[in-house]
Amino acid sequence: MSFSLDTLEYNKLLELVSRHAQTPMGVERFARLRPMESRRELDNALAAVNETIDLKEKQVNWSFSGLDDPSDAVAILKIRNAALEPVVMLDLARVCTQALFVRAAIQPEKENAPILWQIVEQIPPSLLAVTEQISKKLLPGGEINDDASPELAKLRREINAQKARLTKSLESAMRSAGTAIQDEIVTVRNDRFVIPVKTDFRGKVAGVAHGFSSSGSTVFVEPLEAIEANNELQNLKGKEEREVARILFALTEQLREQLPAVETAVQAVAELDFIKAKVEFARKFTAVVPDITDDNTLDLFDARHPLLEENLRTAETQRRGEKAETRPVGSVPLTTNNDQRSTNEIVPSSFTLTKHNAVMIISGANAGGKTVVLKTAGLLSLMAISGLPVPATEAKIPFYRSVLADIGDHQSLSANLSTFSSHMSNIAGMIGQCQPPSLVLLDEAGTGTDPEEGSALGVAIVDHFRQKGAQVIASTHYRGLKMYAANDESVINASVEFDEKTLQPTYKLLIGLAGASSGIEIARRFGIDQNVIDNARENLDISTPEAENYLKKLQTETKIATDLRLALEDEREAVALKYGSLEVEAVKKEKARQKEFEGELAQAIDEFDRQSKAFMQTLTDKALKNKLDKERLSRKAELNRVMVSKLGKSQNRER
Repeated sequence: MSFSLDTLEYNKLLELVSRHAQTPMGVERFARLRPMESRRELDNALAAVNETIDLKEKQVNWSFSGLDDPSDAVAILKIRNAALEPVVMLDLARVCTQALFVRAAIQPEKENAPILWQIVEQIPPSLLAVTEQISKKLLPGGEINDDASPELAKLRREINAQKARLTKSLESAMRSAGTAIQDEIVTVRNDRFVIPVKTDFRGKVAGVAHGFSSSGSTVFVEPLEAIEANNELQNLKGKEEREVARILFALTEQLREQLPAVETAVQAVAELDFIKAKVEFARKFTAVVPDITDDNTLDLFDARHPLLEENLRTAETQRRGEKAETRPVGSVPLTTNNDQRSTNEIVPSSFTLTKHNAVMIISGANAGGKTVVLKTAGLLSLMAISGLPVPATEAKIPFYRSVLADIGDHQSLSANLSTFSSHMSNIAGMIGQCQPPSLVLLDEAGTGTDPEEGSALGVAIVDHFRQKGAQVIASTHYRGLKMYAANDESVINASVEFDEKTLQPTYKLLIGLAGASSGIEIARRFGIDQNVIDNARENLDISTPEAENYLKKLQTETKIATDLRLALEDEREAVALKYGSLEVEAVKKEKARQKEFEGELAQAIDEFDRQSKAFMQTLTDKALKNKLDKERLSRKAELNRVMVSKLGKSQNRER
């Protein structure tokens, strides 16, 4: 496997996606992410994203906000007899608790989310008892709760009582000392309760000095009568410290006994945060989970380059004078000197490569977006085989074994490489690394040397990669490559649209025709003197303007045809909508008539029944009465059959 990760700014993409992670562990997972070697691993990664999206729609969600990395805590648990500090233990307990919460949330949906359930299934619910003990005995700030043990509660009551006795004793000593006292406030120095005595009256209060104030005017004295009480207080504090250490060690041991479960919980949180970050990225960038194809089809519809989209958003935010939420990533324009963006609206691209149409040649104006199409295809392919959603409306991408790109200027003075030499050196390496299924991206294939030789070389390079079974997208200004695409039905000709009226690129990718480079027009747009422009036109080979004009005319005619097709589609939709509304109205009228008919028929049947019953009541001949009653029932049944038949025909007409 071989991938041009740096050229396609893969690591910058990972940094962008990782911004949606909530934990250091999730961010670290993105830092380690690479295109996957196992198809099964890839399928599971993409399935996990789909499962998370489905659960979110069912309001099954989770958050890891505020969780810290517990790696140090886990490392300490592996050291025998080592105890965790309270804050570190709390951090670890929060991670475990959150993992258990997510497990409980996923469990009812485990049939619909088998990959997510597999991540959390091995976390034993028994771990909750340990985390509850920790949260019960440790306060949020890391202090030990008074009720952590009966002994600790008893010691702290005794400590408070001893402090109260000491304070009362020292207040009495200060009253006795009178004017020798600086301030009637009991204070603490060197963990001993003392009183502030004026330095000049030091000899008036018998006791142990524990230092002076910053001005030197006050000496802090522990009176002789307070020494024993202070000693007792220190003794109680020592017992308290030992009890706290015992509690922390006991809690640590409970975690240590469940170390495998703790590690599973930590790994689950990291993985779930990693997956959820992908989902949040997909939401923000309207990305889709790609289909990984088995028939080598690359099909992108409305594909967008995420780094470009993020930078355009940032630029628009700054233009409006708002504070950008995120810093720019990658580069605008995407580390290429050729494609300059003059709009803050990204223009998506759509194209399809198959096993039989494996090559696409993109031509057209400078700064028209050719390089962006190459980078979009390359980066989105890398994203797909890394298990990431891709910014597109639809995406079908092969399980590429290599995605190789020659994009940008690799000139190196230190290596004594010119632009052309650096391109050739890079392409030579790509030929050796190419292993199908692979995607090869060539920006300005054959550039940097004599145009005729460069064109021939470009065609040969593209065709060589095709013969190796690679799919190739190449941008060019060379007519030789354009003709190569035009003359081979298996090669797709494409171009970036250029508006001749405004002399501005539209960045739209047009499939099926080559495009003119429009270099002279673009030079004029950038302010080159008109005399230079005129001379350039005169110096053109006579066949060149004819070919360029033909391409421009072809583009114009294609645009007219496209606009006409879209107009016809709109008109067809309008007619269908109008026809649909007329059809709905007709159905309403038919139903009204049907309802009226049903009412009239039912009324007729009821009237027949009523009159026949009334007539029979006047008869005295019992035999005749029975005979007529049978006739009445037979006629009524016949009327019902007529009504059912009429209703059936009416419903058939509706259908």
